[in-house]
Amino acid sequence: MHWIDWIITTVPVLMILSGAFYAKRYIRGVADFIAVGRVAGRYVMSVTDMEAGLGLITLAAMVEAKYQTGFALAFWETIYMPVGVFMALMGYCTYRFRATRALSAGQFLEMRYNRAFRIIASALRTLAEMLGNSIGPAVAANFFIYFLGLPHKILIGSIAIPTFAVTMAILLSMAICIMWTGGRLSLLITDCLQGIIAYPIFVILAGYVLLNFSWSEEIIPVMTDRVAGESFINPLDISSLRDFNIFAIVVVLFSRVINRASWIGGETTSCGKTPHEQKMAGILSTWRGGMSIVMCIVITIAIIIVMNHANHATKARQIRVELADRVAEQIITNPQQKSRLLTEIAAIPEQHHRIGVDEPLSQKQNLDTTYLRTAHDVIGYDNEGNAKFQEFRTLYRQVMLSVSARHIFPVGIIGLFSLLMVMLMLTTDDTRIFNSSTAIIQDVVMPLRKTPLTPQQHILWLKVSSVLVALFFFFASLFFAQLDYIMMFITIMGGIWCGGAGPVMVFGLYTRWGTTSGAFAAIIAGSGTSIGGMLLQRNWAETIYPLLSKNGWSKNVDSFLQSVSAPFAPYIAWSVHPVKCPFNSYEILFMAMIFGIGAYVVVSLITYRQPFNLDRMLHRGKYDINNEHASKPQFNLKHIFTTLIGITPEYTRGDKIIAWATFIYSFGYSFLGCFIMIMIWNAVTPWHIGMWSTYFYITVLCVPVVIGIISTFWFLIGGIIDIRRLFRDLAKRVDNPLDDGRVSGHVSLMEVGVLGEDEEENLEHSTGNRNE
Repeated sequence: MHWIDWIITTVPVLMILSGAFYAKRYIRGVADFIAVGRVAGRYVMSVTDMEAGLGLITLAAMVEAKYQTGFALAFWETIYMPVGVFMALMGYCTYRFRATRALSAGQFLEMRYNRAFRIIASALRTLAEMLGNSIGPAVAANFFIYFLGLPHKILIGSIAIPTFAVTMAILLSMAICIMWTGGRLSLLITDCLQGIIAYPIFVILAGYVLLNFSWSEEIIPVMTDRVAGESFINPLDISSLRDFNIFAIVVVLFSRVINRASWIGGETTSCGKTPHEQKMAGILSTWRGGMSIVMCIVITIAIIIVMNHANHATKARQIRVELADRVAEQIITNPQQKSRLLTEIAAIPEQHHRIGVDEPLSQKQNLDTTYLRTAHDVIGYDNEGNAKFQEFRTLYRQVMLSVSARHIFPVGIIGLFSLLMVMLMLTTDDTRIFNSSTAIIQDVVMPLRKTPLTPQQHILWLKVSSVLVALFFFFASLFFAQLDYIMMFITIMGGIWCGGAGPVMVFGLYTRWGTTSGAFAAIIAGSGTSIGGMLLQRNWAETIYPLLSKNGWSKNVDSFLQSVSAPFAPYIAWSVHPVKCPFNSYEILFMAMIFGIGAYVVVSLITYRQPFNLDRMLHRGKYDINNEHASKPQFNLKHIFTTLIGITPEYTRGDKIIAWATFIYSFGYSFLGCFIMIMIWNAVTPWHIGMWSTYFYITVLCVPVVIGIISTFWFLIGGIIDIRRLFRDLAKRVDNPLDDGRVSGHVSLMEVGVLGEDEEENLEHSTGNRNE
């Protein structure tokens, strides 16, 4: 990078790190370190969650997926918004979890079920979280190695040290420095500062791409140059897409509903001043990410255009040759094989694909196919060769973002992009490490201890645990080979917990009849299915397929799988392949969730004896010791709409305006206008490709850009005000040493004297009303 780019990158990062050290002075107890003393405001939480959710790995995963499927699926993904907004407006799960006043998901599990389940479930959740996030440092390290053009090895005397390991160590050390000083408060402050800095960068990057690539002469021709069934822009012509398709959207939507609370307790879900403030932070999420989504989309579009349009053929060849050469240097150890591959890759001529003249491109036959086929020919088609090629192809796709960005952006813009990537890396790694380390101490170690720790010892244990988790991430990334799309990998690893966690969390918050036996059954059935699927995927190319082929079973298994999946074709198509497992991660997760829900309901109804005291856990009625709940409005025709969108007496006039604006935008504009009306129109008169291009130009770029510009100033002002108020409230807060996550008799230890421990009778609910 140019020296200007280095200054643009380093100065803001140093300012952000200084913010983490400033937060240290406000940490006086465990609740401050874990949940910011529960005094955070809506804007600081909303901006923090946006920045933590949009990590470097998220952008890399999006580029990797959209490069294969385009943006036609974005039309079907429109359904996510109204469902997500409805859940936010109603405070689905988040309001109730904050009402429990639990510092962690594990503390809630003990309050709702028992201590043994807290320990076992928390250990499983932490394992899934650590495995799923373990590739984060690897993706970030590879990004910066390829983006900066660093060598794969650093020579110190006669010793060659892998650059990959050194880069990961530096990145993880930066993350540890942030969380070590002030825990969640440091994360909240630094993530909020990074979010405020990131908004203008989103605008600049999006503006640069849109000004330098022609929508009508480059973008639309490339997006329409696809074979039938794999359109990049027509959502009614995507029946042949595999992996990322309509079924995947159904699975994601179902998972977002049933697993709404599965990862709750991390990030800012315990930090709000009140349950209402927590709820409002979720509602604001509808507006906070407008410009970040546009930025991700336009960067992906830029890469697709450069790699496929004849105007950029020379640059595209440079990128592909560099990609293949650098990936080969990293993963191929045989010198002769590596030399042969580099020679054959260099001999591939520049490709000038003529749109409208040559055959349209497809997932199987595109401008990358020649390079990947050449690599497979050299690496080999035996068992070891298939496994190594799978690793080659995965890394080739993963680092396309970093190599392409360096060739696309000029000086200055490269610095801004580099700064954004550093910030996205920090917000991802530090948050994930902190969440895992906190869960280990709070929900696995502490429940096993008979003697409590002092607040100072407790915080020290949390800090030491974060270092151990970072070391796990380091060695897992160093020795664990990723063999699938980033999104697929995260999905299957997250499924180890999410396969059975959905009913455990949701039914635990909303029903009186869920039992501990039902919770154990859900985890065994759901998570067991995900673990089995993961093992199947990991060992398919190297062990399972060779075993089937050797015994002559592959044809019979292939026929059986095709017959089973035939009713769901073309969206589910199972077949035996030497490299790829027949079942993708979305299909495995869906089966796991169905089994988990079924097990929870059946076993809970069988073992149910008496209703659980939900009011006490949620601090409602006579248990509302902090006066955090306003009385609910009576449901009548006059208030039907306000009730449906979750408006309660807690709402101020400004809150009502935000709620109504969110409802009108998500349901009126996005769902009814941009989805339902378009579906009806196409059922009567199908659109031609030009109309779809106009639709995406307006809905994917124009409207989000306007919202993004407005929200940039909106959240900038709100975030600054909330940060000042946060420090002021922390200075006045009185810490309770018992507020450290311990539970006694289904009640938080700090509230035992007020609420009492578990009661034999359950007040008025013993009459039999099971559902809430």
